[in-house]
Amino acid sequence: MTEAVMTTDDIMKALPHRYPFLMVDKILECDNQRKIIGLKNVTINEPFFQGHFPGVPVMPGVLQLEAMAQTAGILVTKLGGDGARIPYLMAIDKAKFRKVVRPGDQMIITVEIATIKSRVVKFAAKVTVDGAVASEAEMICMLTDQKANQ
Repeated sequence: MTEAVMTTDDIMKALPHRYPFLMVDKILECDNQRKIIGLKNVTINEPFFQGHFPGVPVMPGVLQLEAMAQTAGILVTKLGGDGARIPYLMAIDKAKFRKVVRPGDQMIITVEIATIKSRVVKFAAKVTVDGAVASEAEMICMLTDQKANQ
């Protein structure tokens, strides 16, 4: 098993999200500039599985997108260095869902920044499970002047 570059405690210092909406368990790799790789362990006790779907638990695609956005948010907060800005999601383009994500899966979330312009960051993200692409999208976020943990 790969040792984490960031643990859940570190992630919670970088992002305002908390259980049950924190969708990244650890960061496996991060170059602090363009690329980050996160991990989400999908477990049967996730609250959304009660209704999505009873008897056939499937992780909602929108939560896979959220996991991508949160992973990107961690990288974006590192760009500023001081944690003085938090990113807000502005747009999602070209989202595709290719493989069902189920309890017991490990989502590997890879995010690469495509462009940075002033307060806007565009990035490409994908989730893989067992080496196969489960979902992917292009996203844009805006940086704010708020701190993540006020």
